[in-house]
Amino acid sequence: MNIQFLGATKEVTGSKHLLTTNKGTKVLLDCGMYQGKGLETDSDNRNLGFNPAEIDYLILSHAHIDHCGLIPYIVKNGFKGTIVCTPATRDLCAILLVDAGKIQEQDTITFNKKRIAQGLSTVEPLYTAEDARAAMRYFISIPYNIEVRFNDFSIMFTDNGHILGSATCNIKVFEDDKITRIAFTGDIGRFGGRILKEPQNFPQCDYLIMESTYGDRTHEPLMESDKELLEVVKKTCLKKRGKLIIPSFAVGRAQDIIFALNYLWETGQLPPVEVYVDSPLSLNATNIFKLHQEDFNDKLQEFMKVDPDPFGFDKLHFVQSAEESKQLNYSLYPCIIISSSGMMEAGRVKHHIANNIEKPSTTILGVGYCTPSTLGYRILRGDKEVSIFGVKHTVRADVMKLESYSAHGDYQEMTRFISCQDKSKLKRLILVHGEEQTQMKFAKHLKEQGFKNIFIPNKREKIELD
Repeated sequence: MNIQFLGATKEVTGSKHLLTTNKGTKVLLDCGMYQGKGLETDSDNRNLGFNPAEIDYLILSHAHIDHCGLIPYIVKNGFKGTIVCTPATRDLCAILLVDAGKIQEQDTITFNKKRIAQGLSTVEPLYTAEDARAAMRYFISIPYNIEVRFNDFSIMFTDNGHILGSATCNIKVFEDDKITRIAFTGDIGRFGGRILKEPQNFPQCDYLIMESTYGDRTHEPLMESDKELLEVVKKTCLKKRGKLIIPSFAVGRAQDIIFALNYLWETGQLPPVEVYVDSPLSLNATNIFKLHQEDFNDKLQEFMKVDPDPFGFDKLHFVQSAEESKQLNYSLYPCIIISSSGMMEAGRVKHHIANNIEKPSTTILGVGYCTPSTLGYRILRGDKEVSIFGVKHTVRADVMKLESYSAHGDYQEMTRFISCQDKSKLKRLILVHGEEQTQMKFAKHLKEQGFKNIFIPNKREKIELD
């Protein structure tokens, strides 16, 4: 039995790991898209490192595009197996993958114009919205904490608190009289979160594959972040009379920010400022959140007895049409705009930033991780000039960052999460989904905590499992 690491190796994107049992069953853990470099990642996404027709099962940890975004592409190229995930993950994939297909179609039109101008042949999109819809027929869903047997392995999902439906994937491989236990954390969530339950202990494993995104830093307490968010709102919207732009992922981060603003409004702390969620995808995702209240934590369940809709208040508006979105750029009134994408590489938020980044009255507030190749990273790093849509802009807006709104646990939370494991029984701890320098620091910390045999794979590296 072996596992090959095909993505999210020494970087934070493109999660894909291929498990092949001794009987030849091929199980793919996640099928994520490379993100953050625009169409520069096109070749990485097309060159999978495996034949989709040979994959028997795909086990999906959660619905973020860097973990699920290539599913329509492998279906288009011959995958006819079974995709296994939690019910909420399946529901989120149904909207996220179609949206990703639309983006692929639009981006390819732009990309082909450049290729034609260079005398090069045109390319087809990775997949279309219709391809994404067709891929959904391969999904089946299994609730948390139920073990289901497939062929020579079984799968049980446990809640890891990252986003709605996210899970640690607990796999047992049955070979002769031997059982090998493999746990894949996916992305690890936060303890003490606003909406979701805390990450759950998971069964003892022999091999642990875990993320390491924030393996070198800690987050502020969430309640402190709410206070800081309120101060940013007051400074931008009351004192400067400007716009507060919050780039946010449509799933998870957007709902956290909406809920935080809702709480501040309901408790009389938020000033009467209009709040616009300029992302149809965020609206659809928020509606799916409302369908899966069984995943909410006890504190939110109690709060909902007083406020039945924690994702809606008088000053909150969901922007649907592109025309409505454009009108926000002409408005002279102070407001808050929450818009995707979180890394500022695409979507409506990129237009809002382009139209407002040179205004001192504007504040751009980062609330999550941005890979080093992205516009978001350059802005949050403090670059004085950035290029947006090929036009150079001087950064005159205030730029701030609140990392504690991240859905990823910090290094202390991730260490706490895996403390349920008996270190002496772990044959190997494998770090994925993190920048190399961060992984090295996290590995050092884990060794100090008593974990041994820590391994950081290279892309397409394969290891044997005893």
